[in-house]
Amino acid sequence: MTGKGFGLNLGKMKELTDAFKKAQQVQEGAKQLQEELEEMEIEGQSGGGLVKVYMNGNQRPLRSEISADVLSEGVDVVADLITAAMKDAYEKSTSTMREKMEELTSGLSIPGLG
Repeated sequence: MTGKGFGLNLGKMKELTDAFKKAQQVQEGAKQLQEELEEMEIEGQSGGGLVKVYMNGNQRPLRSEISADVLSEGVDVVADLITAAMKDAYEKSTSTMREKMEELTSGLSIPGLG
């Protein structure tokens, strides 16, 4: 025996233990984040607000609003405005989810995985 702790690097062990604790915190935070995302209401719109689509933070459609003013534009225009509003809501929703996940995982560093 050379007195080196049986070959274990205790500094690395502490680093790994801290990383596992942080990972557990992230897992708990992720559960809470999923609940928050489910409760969010994110608006996408098109046509200057004539068509609005609402999704939650998990991209689940909630409802839509179509102004009577746009209905006279014809089916193709209305369909295009609905699609554009859906894309807008989806992009905002995924961006929000990504930002929240980055906040949750910031500072997470697992030794040997970077």
